[in-house]
Amino acid sequence: MARQIALFLTAVQFLTRIPVPSVAGFQPDWTARSARYFPLVGALVGLACGAVFVAASLVWSGWIAALAATAAGILITGAFHEDGLADTADGLGGGQTPTRRLEIMKDSRVGTFGALALILAILAKVGALAEIAPPSTSIPFAVMALVGAHAGGRGVAVLLMRLTSYAGDRAWTKVKPVADGATWAEVAVALGIAVLTLSPMLVMAPVAALGGVAGGVAGAAVIAASARRLIGGWVGDTLGAAEQAFEIGFLLVVAGLLTP
Repeated sequence: MARQIALFLTAVQFLTRIPVPSVAGFQPDWTARSARYFPLVGALVGLACGAVFVAASLVWSGWIAALAATAAGILITGAFHEDGLADTADGLGGGQTPTRRLEIMKDSRVGTFGALALILAILAKVGALAEIAPPSTSIPFAVMALVGAHAGGRGVAVLLMRLTSYAGDRAWTKVKPVADGATWAEVAVALGIAVLTLSPMLVMAPVAALGGVAGGVAGAAVIAASARRLIGGWVGDTLGAAEQAFEIGFLLVVAGLLTP
């Protein structure tokens, strides 16, 4: 149990800016092993965003509440996945060879493709969330959608770590053991957690929940297929981009199915 708590805290530290207690006996491979808890961290981020959405909805409605919730997620994670999306867009969109594309992704500067990807992604998430109206229950659909989107996005990222090969140079990897990917057991735990976070929505709006998952998976699959074709597999940036693609696809489809 102590090890699992340590791995969970490692996942929180890796994916967010939330302060966590020091983990005694930290090992370099704990970051990779903590991947099983990435969806749980995502669910907590989504829950926090949902709380902001509900609170903001008491004062504003529509786009302002949705923007506040989206901004909260960016602040909590330090734009961790958004940065991956921007780098992926710049690398895959601007490079002519796999080597050059990877070099562009390592560049901290944001180019035209990256800036456009960020703008469109934020607009899509804010617009979709603004369309999701809470039902007359104690748990707003907006909160459930945010939890499902964030948890599912992290779950898909863990799955891609197993399904495709690492394409970067291990010598330049910030967290080298992560390049080894996740085991199937860790993938199973991660996906199980993601499904559990979706269970309230699956009960209350099964069509919207399943449609959202399909939309999210489709978006992430486009990123994964493009990365595999253009650089030979995944790197941290493409996982971030896939996570963002899942969030966007999930929220857009859920909004479309729930909007009268």
